[in-house]
Amino acid sequence: QVQLVESGGGLVQAGGSLRLSCAASGRTLRTFSSNVMGWFRQAPGKEREFVSTINWSGLNTHYTDSVKGRFTISRDNGKNMVYLQMNSLKPEDTAVYYCAARTSYIGSLYFTEEHQYNVWGQGTQVTVSS
Repeated sequence: QVQLVESGGGLVQAGGSLRLSCAASGRTLRTFSSNVMGWFRQAPGKEREFVSTINWSGLNTHYTDSVKGRFTISRDNGKNMVYLQMNSLKPEDTAVYYCAARTSYIGSLYFTEEHQYNVWGQGTQVTVSS
């Protein structure tokens, strides 16, 4: 089974930056480079929502409108890592951020729906103060 571990969360002032990392590991991790990866977030009292996704090659990415131009997703297949660079953070970005993987897909697409991912990390808290 593949495991995902997020790191890099913390407390930052509005306008600041954070870089989230997601490390993939596990006995069945043979084809990380073919996995679609995504970031989701859940704010207090709200449903978990899509943030960003990246396809296997890193050439296709997608963002929710509220983070476009501020967040950048990237991946390093040689290190089994996915990153989310978050700039110009706003208080409304405060949430627990989750890394997700779709491990059983071969193709160039990316995914934006929770049900399309089959492996999830435990989450990392991001708090943006005003």
